[in-house]
Amino acid sequence: MFTGIIEAVGRLSRIERRGDDIRLTVSSGKLDLNDVQLGDSIATNGVCLTVVERLADGYVADISAETVSLTGFNHYQVGQAVNLEKAVTPSTRLGGHLVSGHVDGLARVLEISARGQATEYWLEAPQALARYIAHKGSIAIDGVSLTVNEVSGNRFRLTIVPHTSGETTMPLLKAGDRVNLEVDQIARYLERLMQQTSAEQASGGVSLAQLARAGFIR
Repeated sequence: MFTGIIEAVGRLSRIERRGDDIRLTVSSGKLDLNDVQLGDSIATNGVCLTVVERLADGYVADISAETVSLTGFNHYQVGQAVNLEKAVTPSTRLGGHLVSGHVDGLARVLEISARGQATEYWLEAPQALARYIAHKGSIAIDGVSLTVNEVSGNRFRLTIVPHTSGETTMPLLKAGDRVNLEVDQIARYLERLMQQTSAEQASGGVSLAQLARAGFIR
């Protein structure tokens, strides 16, 4: 589990294709790896990766074909800058929102413009994911926890303050780029709960109204 508060910007130093899978070597920049063990998780551009080898200045991770198909790793090149965050610990400040590192798909950057000291980005989400994106809701873009400031159909607007720009890869984006998108977990669980509730009601099962009448929920 992660917070979406980026700790360092690293670079991909090696990309080794292994059939449909990828073995990735990441130069970790200023990220402190002293407490990282084999098997630990590091969010790499928002993708939860397991460390299979620790290097003096980075780490090695394997990416499955499933993850490759859903993320930007399918078109990344050696030298690509990536946002890095180690998994949270019980003492970590939750400064962003709960990010699983399980990317849902790719969004496309449409427009980038300056607004005062901040930078505004309009992006387009896949239609299947757009329903999870809400005004003032949370999303993760390349692992960065961000607040949605406007929604129009499957398009949404982000406003990036200078501090976030200075600590992440956001300034490197340009119109047409694709970015890893993880929607808010709560929205996904709520949808599943409502689907389950509807199915139970249709089959004569226990409904939320029945539970409320019995005093189990309010």
